[in-house]
Amino acid sequence: MIQTIQSLEEFNSKLSESAGNLFYFSHEKCNVCKVLKPKIYNLLKNEYPKLKMFYCDTEYYPEIAGQNSVFTVPTILVFFDGKEFFRKSRNIGIDELSSILDRPYSIFFD
Repeated sequence: MIQTIQSLEEFNSKLSESAGNLFYFSHEKCNVCKVLKPKIYNLLKNEYPKLKMFYCDTEYYPEIAGQNSVFTVPTILVFFDGKEFFRKSRNIGIDELSSILDRPYSIFFD
């Protein structure tokens, strides 16, 4: 299940709750985002089940996006052990994301 982040405090608390987190920044007007989000969710569910996925709407919560230097959608931020590991905006491929996640995921969770 994708949890929605609604405050900067909640964002920061989620970083410390799990060893691995993926934050998906988007908004309702982004058609690419609507297609990409379920694909990323399915990838995590099937291949990286211990990586938690969170969603942040940049129009409703611009302070969260601003504090994380997110200026375009979709943007994906991946954190391992509370530290940013990967950031990608706009053009994001599922295969590319999978290949980037393989090694750190195996280090942290295997």
